[in-house]
Amino acid sequence: MMLADNHTIFDALTYILTGIPGTEDSHVWIAIPFCLMYVVTLFGNSLLLFIILTERSLHEPMYLFVSMLATADLLLSTTTVPKMLAVFWFRAGDISFASCVTQMFFIHVSFIAESAILLAMAFDQYIAICDPLRYTIMLTKSVIGKMGLAVVTRSFCFIFPLLFLLKQLKFCRTNLLPHIYCDYMVIARLACDDITVNVWYGVAMAILVIGLDAVLIAVSYGLILRAIFRLPSKAARLKSLHTCSSHFCVILMFYTPAFFSFFAHRFGHIIPAYILNPLANLYVLIPPMLNPIVYGVTTKKILKQVINVFQRWCRRSFPLS
Repeated sequence: MMLADNHTIFDALTYILTGIPGTEDSHVWIAIPFCLMYVVTLFGNSLLLFIILTERSLHEPMYLFVSMLATADLLLSTTTVPKMLAVFWFRAGDISFASCVTQMFFIHVSFIAESAILLAMAFDQYIAICDPLRYTIMLTKSVIGKMGLAVVTRSFCFIFPLLFLLKQLKFCRTNLLPHIYCDYMVIARLACDDITVNVWYGVAMAILVIGLDAVLIAVSYGLILRAIFRLPSKAARLKSLHTCSSHFCVILMFYTPAFFSFFAHRFGHIIPAYILNPLANLYVLIPPMLNPIVYGVTTKKILKQVINVFQRWCRRSFPLS
């Protein structure tokens, strides 16, 4: 430790996640719905991946994108929720700076990857409805593989500068993180340096990545809806709308809490922390849990395979005598 500019400067070897401020006495009970959501997330997304990967009839662009989304959901929730439960149930909030940065990296990488996957799925829907004759030509397995690689590369390229900017900061004040996981801005605000560059890079990234993805998705769906309502048959219009409904629900579930979280962390200081903190972190809990449910219920091919899996399991577990 040393003194500089009237601040205590230190190399933060360990941080302490304190949970949700103002609700310390209720942490044990708060953790129960978090745990249940995580169990549903693990089961639903793992089952979705298993069905898509093992069933050859589902090796189509739409379902391959769904499998990518399930993978990103598993990464996002597994990176955050186990540590949340440790904080709530065992007060095990200690986390090293390296582990904290690693957690932050995977949270943001999986989040940006999900946004890109949703954009790719909107493009898939656009081609399927607006230009169906070229669908199999444009969306080959090779093209989908390249799109998956582009998703990962883009996520890494946008997040790596965050790590660099964070490593340049000198930290002071405290090593207590009033949060349930390591968020970029929460860590940056513990620094005694000027964090203007960090703040504006975060804003620029949100606008250029998440905001641009959302705009392109909105444009895609505008063109899709225009094409649907031009169909001569009412049955064809209803079928096309049903095809898009599951993806549209997933988009709303992802972007609504995501934008709320972004604005809450930057402009939500007037809202009590015990209200702001849980609401601002819904994006790591709700979409990963609901996405497999939405696709499993609304997509006939996936629902059929889910039923087949459970029927086979029942026959093996409870054979008829």
